[in-house]
Amino acid sequence: MRILVFANTPAHVHLYRHAVDRLEDAGHDVLVLTREYACTTDLLEFFGMPYRVYGEHETDGYSTARFARELGGQFYTIGREALRFDPDVVFGRGPYAAYAGTLTRTPVVLVLDDEPGDFNHTVSRPFADCILSPAVTRRDLGDDHYTFQGFIECSYLHPDVFEPDANVREFLSVDPDEPYVLVRFNALDALHDTDLEGFRPEQRRDLIERLSEHATVFVSDEGDEMDLRELPARPYDLHPAMIHDAMAEADLLVADTGTMVNEAALLGTPAFRFRGTDDHEYGEFQELERAGLAEQFDDYAAVRDRSIEILTDDGAGERWERRRQEYVAELVNLSDLLVEVALSRGAIDQLSSPTRGALQPKRREQPQH
Repeated sequence: MRILVFANTPAHVHLYRHAVDRLEDAGHDVLVLTREYACTTDLLEFFGMPYRVYGEHETDGYSTARFARELGGQFYTIGREALRFDPDVVFGRGPYAAYAGTLTRTPVVLVLDDEPGDFNHTVSRPFADCILSPAVTRRDLGDDHYTFQGFIECSYLHPDVFEPDANVREFLSVDPDEPYVLVRFNALDALHDTDLEGFRPEQRRDLIERLSEHATVFVSDEGDEMDLRELPARPYDLHPAMIHDAMAEADLLVADTGTMVNEAALLGTPAFRFRGTDDHEYGEFQELERAGLAEQFDDYAAVRDRSIEILTDDGAGERWERRRQEYVAELVNLSDLLVEVALSRGAIDQLSSPTRGALQPKRREQPQH
C-alpha cells in the first residue's frame, strides 16, 4: 500500500510517527507532505520519516486572507507530489488532505481534535471518507465521523508507546532532586489563533521571576520573541524531539497554548493553561480538568499564584502521577488504531472487531449532560 500523510505542525509529526514506522516496517510505502514551520522538519529528520516539503509558514501574525494566499501557492506542489506518489489512502486535516484526496481520487481520513473555528472542518468534511476524533469532541461531522476514548496525544504518549528518557535531567543540566518548571509561550500564529492574546510581555516577565524563586525555569518561546538575558530563566534548548521527556520529569508546566498542556497532563505533570482572551471551550481541556490533570485560568494572577502553590506542595507530583495512572489505563492507543484504519483504506466496516469496538459513530452517541 501507499499511504500519504500530511504533517503541517510538530504535533502532527508526533501524531503519525509511530504509525508511519509500523507501516514502513510492514513493507508499505509512506510519504509525509509537510511545510517548513517551527521545528516540524527537524522532527521529521530526527524520527527518520520520509517527507517532502510543499511550502512554508512563518510564526508571526496570521489572517484568513494571508492563509488563502499561502494555500493557493502551495496547492500546486501538493497536487504534483500527490499525483506522483499515487496513494491508496490520505491522512490529514483541512484543505490539504481534502485537495490531495480529491485530485488522486483516494479515500481521505481526517484526524481532528476539538479546535475552535469552522474553516478546516467546513472545507474538508465533504471530501472525507472517515473522520476520527476524541470522544470529547462536541462537533457532529456526519455519518462518517467516529470517536475514540482518548486524545490525539495518545498516539505518542500512551503508556504502550512512550518511555521517558532517564537522562533528560543530565541533558538539561539540572540535579536529580532539583525542581524545574517548563513555561511555554504561544506564537498565536495559527488560523484559529487570529486576534487572540495570551500572556502579555509584562506578565511573562513577572511569571518567570516569581516561579524562579521556587524552581529552575526553562522557557520555550514559540515566537522566539523573548530576551532572557536579564531574567532568571534558561531557554529550553534541547532538541525538540525531547520535549516530552523534559515534560515528564518537570514539576510543572505553565502555558498559554493547548497541545503542551494536554501532553503534560497525560504525562502526569501538573499542567496549567492561561486562557488569555481565548473564550472557546475545548472538550479536551474540560475532560482533563475533570480528571484532575490540568487546570485553566482566565486571570493571570490566579495562574501565577496557583503555580507557586503547586511548587511549594511536596505531595503534588505524587497526586498527579496517581491520577494519571488511573486515567490513562482506559485510553486507546491511537497509533494502533491509525495503522488499522490505514490498512482498511478508511473503511470502518473492514476493521477487526476489537478496533471497531474502540470506535463509536458520533451520531449514535448519547448527548452529554
